[in-house]
Amino acid sequence: MSRFSQTDPELTHRLSRRGMLGVAAGATAAALVGAAGTPATAAPAPAAASHGGGRGRPVLPPGRLGIQLYSLRDKVSTLGFAPVFAELEKYGYDEVEFAGYTQGSAGPITLAQLKRLARNHGLNPIGSHVGYYSDDPNAYTFAQNLTKVLDDAQALGLKHIGTASGPFRYGSTVDAWKRAAEEFNTYGAAARARGMKFYQHNHSEEFSFATDNPKVRLYDVLLAETDPDLVFLEMDIYWAYSGQFRFSKRPDGSPAPFEPLNYVLKQPHRYPLFHVKDGVSDPSDTYGYRMVDVGDGDIDYKKFISAVTRLRGQRFAHHWQAEHDNPTESFTFARRSSEHLHSLREKGC
Repeated sequence: MSRFSQTDPELTHRLSRRGMLGVAAGATAAALVGAAGTPATAAPAPAAASHGGGRGRPVLPPGRLGIQLYSLRDKVSTLGFAPVFAELEKYGYDEVEFAGYTQGSAGPITLAQLKRLARNHGLNPIGSHVGYYSDDPNAYTFAQNLTKVLDDAQALGLKHIGTASGPFRYGSTVDAWKRAAEEFNTYGAAARARGMKFYQHNHSEEFSFATDNPKVRLYDVLLAETDPDLVFLEMDIYWAYSGQFRFSKRPDGSPAPFEPLNYVLKQPHRYPLFHVKDGVSDPSDTYGYRMVDVGDGDIDYKKFISAVTRLRGQRFAHHWQAEHDNPTESFTFARRSSEHLHSLREKGC
């Protein structure tokens, strides 16, 4: 049984995300996102060099700020990719990560056109989210249509192609995750043969414990059972800290603390991509945080990004994608996130 039959708000949200392939056409997207605003052109983004005004080396490496386009699905579905890319260019973004390749009421667009449009606005298509599996044999997922998924990624010139689906296809036991890991290795080998990296994007549930061995954290099974040369990770930092809040104790109540950053510091090569989203700490919330625009929350991105980029040879080895699952106003979110991340400075540089 699919994990998405569970009544978990996080999982329900992610099902709708994958079901519509990010920015599905027409009424479906409109119903999901409501009425879209107009481009936020009143306040053009300052150039990266002018952000912050403080001294010290920028925490964010130049050329490495991206955005997950799911955050802008309302604008893509109503305005199309061209106006969205024009705004992102003004805000100082360097890269985009796709959550689908359609643009709703703006009409059809080919992959070649989409690739050219991004490049014309100085945006590098860095990755894309695709579903892991489906009961529909014709579904656009890795399990059902691997060749088509990789063909499209290659046509867009992507260096990374991944899934935001958790490895719960066969359940939450150790053996179930080993079985999923074998499939991920297969996708990784196929992606590598095309010059790409396959990656998995986490949510908080990945940090839960195996149902048949509550001493084992499922995320550790994923890391151990996937080939580090074939399967990579996109840490969603917000959901990782939510996982820390939810799963720092085993089901029996015994302590099992962990620090998300330490996973990266131990194996930095496995984390080419990150999702940068922010949250205000709220212990009364099931997930421990309330999602907010980047810079408005309690996650210390100056510390996190600096710790990764200060590692030997790692400053330009990672890509940082801003994201908010449901921003109040998506262009405002994109602009403010870029401003905040560009403003961060390291001390002593």
